[in-house]
Amino acid sequence: MKQFEVVTTIGLGYIGLPTASLIANSGIRVNGVDVNPKVVEAVNQGRIIIVEPDLDKLVKRVVEDNLLSAHTEPMEADVYTIAVPTPFKGNHEPDISYVLEATNSAIPLLKAGDLFIIESTSPVGTTEKVRDLIYLKRPELKDQLHIAYCPERVLPGNIIYELEHNDRVIGGVNEESTKVACEFFRTFVRGQLHETNSRTAEMCKLVENSSRDVQIAFANELSIICDKAEINVWELIELANRHPRVNILTPGSGVGGHCIAVDPYFIVSEYPLESQIIGKAREINNYKAFWCVEKIKNARLQFKIDNGYDAKIALMGMAFKPNIDDLRESPAKYITQKVVQSNQEGILVVEPNINEHELYALTNYKQAFEEADMVIYLVAHDEFKILPFSKEKVTLDFCGVTRYQEELPEEVLIEVERRVNNTQKNRS
Repeated sequence: MKQFEVVTTIGLGYIGLPTASLIANSGIRVNGVDVNPKVVEAVNQGRIIIVEPDLDKLVKRVVEDNLLSAHTEPMEADVYTIAVPTPFKGNHEPDISYVLEATNSAIPLLKAGDLFIIESTSPVGTTEKVRDLIYLKRPELKDQLHIAYCPERVLPGNIIYELEHNDRVIGGVNEESTKVACEFFRTFVRGQLHETNSRTAEMCKLVENSSRDVQIAFANELSIICDKAEINVWELIELANRHPRVNILTPGSGVGGHCIAVDPYFIVSEYPLESQIIGKAREINNYKAFWCVEKIKNARLQFKIDNGYDAKIALMGMAFKPNIDDLRESPAKYITQKVVQSNQEGILVVEPNINEHELYALTNYKQAFEEADMVIYLVAHDEFKILPFSKEKVTLDFCGVTRYQEELPEEVLIEVERRVNNTQKNRS
């Protein structure tokens, strides 16, 4: 059994910091690395600058126990994990430059027997490219390192639990790398570890999120059809899902986040002729946000025609999913941008999970609801579910919030309000 005494984790974002903290919590010394000095400073003070339940307490504990420290440059270790962003370029081609830069920063520190793990979502073949890069610059280490790809499967808002309990797919560049990587993950993961090769593990991560994107696209397309057919899509889906083999997902204002909105392009860019359904799903989900913008503009114009003055509009939510502060690739953020660009007068921007935004002055959700003539629900945050449904206001609901306002029993609404109050208390 290989001993793992020190880990260097490069990237202390939404995945890297929780992972580093869990590893440290298992008793292994972790050196976290990030290019952002504010992140490094916060971690070393036992603080976090992202919203994720239970992460703040975990970071504080492992920092106080001297098991986790943060730095701006990598430090020598037995295990190196790469958890940096993998965005795409303007033409939707994947950009692995951050992965390669992180690898280059660690190469001088590597020694025989070390384990090198990529956790960043990556195109198929990335782990092999990293292996070749390492051995090109350190030929004396050829076949003496263990190199593997081990993607996460987590849901923002529940990352700590899922990192520890979800199954993991572990794919090495050779069988020995796979086995050593599995030994390492067993030190802090309770879920099952499934062994494969690096290319299959890379594709598995992409396929998981592409599958979800396709399912969401069906729901979003259905919502557009139902709007034209004057059918309540929420009621329709509830009825259809009573079929024992049907499970239609909930429509939204599009698809966001750094996974589902991005990962399918990693497949489409490499296999454009073969990925017809995957590519079309991306088009549908992108179009849904554009469709929402047009619906808002038309409703705004109709209000002025009917009332003789411009409506005050509350845009409710900018995160890419409910109850988080993550705005990456968010369709709600895109919709807000387009609506404000068309006419920013009388626009109230609401996002209860962040304290400020660089472009928009944020309004409290209760104040915005009270002042607005038009209420536009873009994200189904819990805060919005406890607002009353008002027939006096023009309401556009792109995410199903009004179902809760109209239908939830009082005791359920009380429970939602309790959760909201607890969240706000913890945030303050």
